[in-house]
Amino acid sequence: MYSSVETAVILGIDSIHVKCEADVSDGLPVFDMVGFLSTEVRESRERVRTALRNSGFTLPAKRITINISPASLRKQGTAFDLPIACAILGASHILEEEILSSVLMVGELSLEGEVLPVKGILPIALSMIEDDRLKDKILILPAGNLREASLLPSLRYLAVKNIMEVIALLSQSIDDLRSQAARKEDILPFMQAYDDQYPFDFISVHGQKILKRACEVAASGKHHMLLIGPPGAGKTMAAKCLPSILPQMSHKEQLELSKIYSVSGLLSSADGLVNKRPFRAPHHTISTAGLCGGGSNPKPGEISLATSGVLFLDELTEFSRQTLETLRQPLEEKTVTIARAGNTITYPADFLMILAMNPCPCGYYPDLRKCRCTPGQIKRYLSRISQPLLDRIDLTVEVDTVRFQDIVSTSKEEASQVIRNRVENSIFIQEERNTVYGFRYNSEIPSSLINEICPLGRRESRLCEDIYHKEGLSVRSYQKMLRVARTLADMDESKNIKSCHLIEASSYRSADRKYWGNDFMKEDICYERQKIHPMVQSN
Repeated sequence: MYSSVETAVILGIDSIHVKCEADVSDGLPVFDMVGFLSTEVRESRERVRTALRNSGFTLPAKRITINISPASLRKQGTAFDLPIACAILGASHILEEEILSSVLMVGELSLEGEVLPVKGILPIALSMIEDDRLKDKILILPAGNLREASLLPSLRYLAVKNIMEVIALLSQSIDDLRSQAARKEDILPFMQAYDDQYPFDFISVHGQKILKRACEVAASGKHHMLLIGPPGAGKTMAAKCLPSILPQMSHKEQLELSKIYSVSGLLSSADGLVNKRPFRAPHHTISTAGLCGGGSNPKPGEISLATSGVLFLDELTEFSRQTLETLRQPLEEKTVTIARAGNTITYPADFLMILAMNPCPCGYYPDLRKCRCTPGQIKRYLSRISQPLLDRIDLTVEVDTVRFQDIVSTSKEEASQVIRNRVENSIFIQEERNTVYGFRYNSEIPSSLINEICPLGRRESRLCEDIYHKEGLSVRSYQKMLRVARTLADMDESKNIKSCHLIEASSYRSADRKYWGNDFMKEDICYERQKIHPMVQSN
């Protein structure tokens, strides 16, 4: 006796539909499972056997063979328990094959027959809606995943709590089953209200006009930014405030981010789609797999969880250099690909990266009255950041200590909402111009379109030539300067890039040249320190 049930497996953030087949035939009592299965899938044999027995169904003393096809695709996770149990019941003539052919089911089983929630319901539901072959099927899912399914009004679904409830549902006629799983248009609206309540606001950042301006430029053009300054200057506070000036998430961004959080098991059952831009700030002890994704069972890393939001790496020089170097390719391609022996998985990695670091081990260089680091110590400290990674950063900003006058000032600082209005206006200008080329932000302008989208007048061309030779820019850093200048022009609602925009864009590379330039850390630093502190002996 043969029976089959449609189910699904998660690959990356997408769902691939597979078939769970069961064959119950005469022979020695044995329970075999095949189909390129991982350990947790093979363990479902005991979960299914015990769950059915505790629900009042005893497996027949026959040869039971389970195959999850296609066999070329590795199956992982615990969502196959329920399909396996129902396929066995179908092959045992307890459930009708006609009913089973009208559903797609996922779910983990406890030993007493309870159906437990699983990861990845949202991508499974979306793929059912988009696939014409599965559009009319009914999704049977755990009650714990009900909220995810209710996000899609056009989906036919039924939520179950235990295996007895599943059997009761599948014992009905097809018409009764479909009427019970009718589209629930009024349960929950597909688009959730945008959540713009962030715990941090620029109104609480005192002074630091240059830092605030740089944050606005970064948000307007999605430019990656590096902040260098002493402890307590406000680098971390500014980074935490940055999500509050980003534009509202589009419907497409909400869906993509919710899929990532769904397969990661982070989509809250109490909320709808993720509609608040994420702010991810991993500790510097994070592993490469934790940052970029991976593991024995690959899952999204921090750069994928930060998609459409901000990835903040504080204390940058404390991160492993190997971990930081893995960011170079995702920063360019907006995706990260994880290769394993069984398959290759690609996750989105389209985020705004904000980096923060001290200028030296003690944190106070170039204030030689406070800094006690030797030139060698500072060189070794800064050398932890490679030049190829620096070339992928658009804005390098030196953050000074907050002045006392700014701290005690009674003048009100600019709120995030005011800054966000300007950012949204700038992005609207970019979208009108760039959408025809297939991208949104100025930071995404391809090299082939730089001259077309960032045209320069004769005076501006001469200025760019002077900057290029004087500063010794690479081609990549020169093009990044033009992209930043294009963003500055859009912020001023200027059709053409002007000299003032080029000069400001070039100034955002000054800290880069100051700390990593060829002339940095000359021997006269020790002499200057001795003049300030005569008792200090130079090393």
